[in-house]
Amino acid sequence: MKAALQRRYGSVDVVRVEEIDQPVPGDGEVLVRVHAASVNRADLDGLGPRPGFLRPFIGLRAPRKHRTGTDVAGVVESVGPNATRFKPGDRVFADLFNVGQGAFAEYVAAPEKSFQLIPPAMSFEDAATLPHSAILALQGLRLRDGRTFKAGDKVLIEGASGNVGPFAVQIAKSMGADVTGVCSTTKLEFVRSLGADHVIDYSSVDITRAGERYDWILSAETRHWLLRYRRALRPNGVYLSLGAPTTKTFFSLLLGTLLAKLTGRTMGLMLWWKPFHPPDVAALTALIAAGKVRPVIDRRYALDDIVEALRYVDDGRSRGKVIVTP
Repeated sequence: MKAALQRRYGSVDVVRVEEIDQPVPGDGEVLVRVHAASVNRADLDGLGPRPGFLRPFIGLRAPRKHRTGTDVAGVVESVGPNATRFKPGDRVFADLFNVGQGAFAEYVAAPEKSFQLIPPAMSFEDAATLPHSAILALQGLRLRDGRTFKAGDKVLIEGASGNVGPFAVQIAKSMGADVTGVCSTTKLEFVRSLGADHVIDYSSVDITRAGERYDWILSAETRHWLLRYRRALRPNGVYLSLGAPTTKTFFSLLLGTLLAKLTGRTMGLMLWWKPFHPPDVAALTALIAAGKVRPVIDRRYALDDIVEALRYVDDGRSRGKVIVTP
């Protein structure tokens, strides 16, 4: 079968589509024939890797695991020993971030507990957009203890036009928030089309100096030092970042998270992410079924063009999700 592999660190060009043996499902695993996958920032971060301090965890000189791709949707082809949740022919989707990845391929074998059934009315492509980014968006709009904002509160989504942002804008609107989306000049109308009440062009407005204050800030693309975001928060406001592009900024956010515990402020990294958490999957699919959230697909690429798909997202050009099909 064909699969996109990464055998060394670097840019998107280190990814190659190769012919490898079709996997055999092991104990408690299922073999899934891939119908669609989608590109996430997490897929790109592993290439460098970004931040660099991740190397001891994923391989010092080269990645220990070569398969790529996090979000997958497809059909169960066969089941391994002691796998009882699914049967051949079931339509399933998953976030493979914690189980070796492998979505950018014709087949993938992974633990059955990683998968959920795709709702009958949902397409493979729409399902493939959800597992990583949409769950991050949903969980980034509440704290570990379940606290969230109230209807009418002012919510700002930084990075509103990429992978996580479009879901966050729509979910926040479904919760009754007054939503502001931050994006580049060319994507302002796109973010408005998602339902944002206000849009800000980050190239001309510094949200930490603009004078507006928010009850909740979710940063899918962190652009400032942590303490600068305090200026844009109302009393008892919340600032959460989903990550940072550099080691320096990452540790700033991590330090802020620790300081927040000592000072009672809620600012820093979102550290309570639960990948593809079943209750959140159910809540998200219910929002989609109700028409309150819609997956937005920008472009589609064949598996053979995986490098172009990765580069398109890495360059910051995507408006929503990019789909890869075998």
